[in-house]
Amino acid sequence: MAQLWGGRFTKETDKLVYNFNASISFDKKFYREDMEGSMAHVKMLTAVGILTEEEKEQILAGIEGILNDVENGTLEITDEYEDIHSFVEANLIDRIGDPGKKLHTGRSRNDQVALDMKLYTRKELLAIRDELEELLKTCHKLMKENVHTAMPGFTHLQKAQPLTLAHHIGAYMEMFKRDHDRLGDIYDRMNYCPLGSGALAGTTYPLDRELTASLLDFYGPTLNSMDSVSDRDYVIELLSALSIIMMHLSRFCEEIILWNSNEYQFVEIDDAYSTGSSIMPQKKNPDIAELVRGKTGRVYGALTSLLTTMKGIPLAYNKDMQEDKEMAFDAYDTVKGCIALFTGMLKTITFRTQNMENSAKNGFTNATDAADYLVNHGVPFRDAHGIVGQLVLFCIDKGIALDDMTLEEYKAISPVFEEDIYEAISLKTCIEKRNTIGAPGPEAMEAVLSINEKWIEEHLK
Repeated sequence: MAQLWGGRFTKETDKLVYNFNASISFDKKFYREDMEGSMAHVKMLTAVGILTEEEKEQILAGIEGILNDVENGTLEITDEYEDIHSFVEANLIDRIGDPGKKLHTGRSRNDQVALDMKLYTRKELLAIRDELEELLKTCHKLMKENVHTAMPGFTHLQKAQPLTLAHHIGAYMEMFKRDHDRLGDIYDRMNYCPLGSGALAGTTYPLDRELTASLLDFYGPTLNSMDSVSDRDYVIELLSALSIIMMHLSRFCEEIILWNSNEYQFVEIDDAYSTGSSIMPQKKNPDIAELVRGKTGRVYGALTSLLTTMKGIPLAYNKDMQEDKEMAFDAYDTVKGCIALFTGMLKTITFRTQNMENSAKNGFTNATDAADYLVNHGVPFRDAHGIVGQLVLFCIDKGIALDDMTLEEYKAISPVFEEDIYEAISLKTCIEKRNTIGAPGPEAMEAVLSINEKWIEEHLK
């Protein structure tokens, strides 16, 4: 068993205890980050005179050799080692001898793992943001293509008012823009380097922490060594942001699942993102949408788990914090995969625009506009509301829509109605006259699209 701390102990650790304590099975995931951190540390140690140039070159060549061998498959990271740090250090010493023993000068596994986790989380945050940017571009493209695609808007899963597909997708565009901004905020808050904090109280070596931070593309060093080794706020923040992203994806998936049903028939999901039934040949199931919806709970679980783990930990580092990794790694991978698959499904989906428009024409989505018509003809809104309620009851009894009523039938309920009521409650009018910013009317939507174009230019690659 390769251990970095055996000098204090006279008895070998029980095998079961060793396995329970070891983290190599999951922290090997950030082997690259561990070695990149070590190389930066070595360059800094040389710059401050702790290592010689020759020692630096030997150590760097040794680490680069280990990295290459791991990545080309000739060196396996096995559970012979307790953690990724001991794997790197033991292999380095085997390859270059005594200079390898100087690698750990001026650092602890506490600040080392804090660095590794921060580097890995930073990389994953950027990868997730890249996936989110592709989704944002897809939403924007669909909005531009569907400014005039009418559909019903819903509240309480009941038809409410007519709007457009561009407006509906625009709601998710706003959600995903906020998600993108949240990721940027987290990046800026977390991008400070903990290496050089030691176990919890810094070190007596004359380390140049600013140089280390610069070499690893951080904004600067962290400012409190105790906080540095015990901080996992950035992981919790990212898991929180990822939970919100998954909530947004899940809501969108729920709508696509509904729209894909026989009752709605608003969309046709591409065959590549659907499956069939093993016994019912007519079925085309929205499995990807359902899986994304289902995996949301998995990400919530990671957030809740880490919050629970961290809530009772006194300063500074405690072994409990080893539990930050497995579920966080799983959440990162889950969200990346879910965004990528959802984007692919959205890019290839077919919107049945005629079905959407027909649905918007039914269900009294223009009832509010009939009330507005009366208000514009001098009827107090509360009275207008009651009159239109009578119209709806009449239509339900007759099995017709407001558009199908005769003028005589309108006038029998209120003499205020005239021939222009039909234009006032037409689907086209109901949508196109709503042009305050944020509404579904074409003028308002073009203004929003212009704002989004500028936002994309400023924020996305």
